[in-house]
Amino acid sequence: MAAGSHSRRARPALSKLAETDPALAALALWCGHRDREEEALASTDGRTVSYGPGFEGLTLAEQVGLAAHHILHIAFRHVPRAAGLRTRLGDGFDEDVFNIAADALVNQTLHLAGYVLPRPAVFLDGLLTEAGEEPGDPREAIARYDVERLYIRLMRPAEGRGKARRDGEGTDTREEAGEAARAYASRAGFAPDLRVPDGTEGDEASEAAAEWRQRVARALEAGRLAGRGLGALGTQIADVPETRTPWEVILRGLVTRAVTEAPRLTHTRPARRWLACESAARAEGRGTAPFEPALRRDSAVPRIAVGIDCSGSVDDARLARFAGQVVGIGQRTGAEVHVLAFDEAVRSQRRLAGANWAREITDLVFARDGGTSFVGVMEVALALDPSVVVVLTDLEGPFGPPPRAVPVIWAVPEETGAPPPFGRVVTLDR
Repeated sequence: MAAGSHSRRARPALSKLAETDPALAALALWCGHRDREEEALASTDGRTVSYGPGFEGLTLAEQVGLAAHHILHIAFRHVPRAAGLRTRLGDGFDEDVFNIAADALVNQTLHLAGYVLPRPAVFLDGLLTEAGEEPGDPREAIARYDVERLYIRLMRPAEGRGKARRDGEGTDTREEAGEAARAYASRAGFAPDLRVPDGTEGDEASEAAAEWRQRVARALEAGRLAGRGLGALGTQIADVPETRTPWEVILRGLVTRAVTEAPRLTHTRPARRWLACESAARAEGRGTAPFEPALRRDSAVPRIAVGIDCSGSVDDARLARFAGQVVGIGQRTGAEVHVLAFDEAVRSQRRLAGANWAREITDLVFARDGGTSFVGVMEVALALDPSVVVVLTDLEGPFGPPPRAVPVIWAVPEETGAPPPFGRVVTLDR
């Protein structure tokens, strides 16, 4: 068992859990359990579940459900995953919305496994409905969403209302991100129960993710063989912890490699080593070595052509994060960044200059309707003789012929079905 004194308050619930659910009973052994007077009911810091005085006032069934709730928070590593997402998003991270997303996934999962939870409570189907999405079968919903993907979804305005728009002054009047989630959670009596410390995820966190993935896999297999409890859901749970490379890291690596100058051989100038060897050979009366060409670096400044789909599939939050990554790449590599706003044709084109590149990118995009075609934007982009073309889009439109000798990166808001006929896809939904 994890470090920490054992809880007296949770003893009946954990004993019952051991009798009824092999999967959660196994996971509980890797968690700390202790009593904490500062808590109303219960909370977790990612390692230990703390039980408050109010926990004893619940029925035994509710105690079992609430203990299972926090065991899954630990097993699914919601606290370190929140810390990692906060590191990626900075001031834009909303800890309460992340906690709401984590609670909704855990509660929906436990409800499907037959647990009783203290009411009211947030559930995934209700949360998706409030966010303007048809939840469908709850089993399909928990198989579709992990906590990062759900958080990103909740930070977009509800479908059909609060979409990004600009008034005459160019001011963004979009509905506040996450408002629908907070409104639903408030009605459901939500209280934050994740204590996320300051700090970032490192190698130890990656190792912990791998360990917990193995523990969860073994626990679910034990439950599946028993045919009851959490294990009955099998592989349907998408939120099982795993080590992922954030899309920002993937995008930076792909673009940076494309624009980094690589030395090439030039036969118009000999290598310095050959000159030295040839001089020594002449002085000693020996034959000269075969000619060895020098290395040459391109003097031209590399260019990044960035196409931004204005057809309505890219919201302001994703656009701002994407813009920040492109700007950082351009500034680190010294590359020229040319931004092309397009739908069925290129509507505006700008070479970025000045100190506030990210604002220049977001200000370039106004229209959010119409169809999409990649033929025109690729023609304009290739005319710039770029080192790489990066396109932020939903991949819905005709592509045209693939470019020769120029890498193309498609940055898509969400996972798509069929891959594009050329280029590399980076998904921004985590």
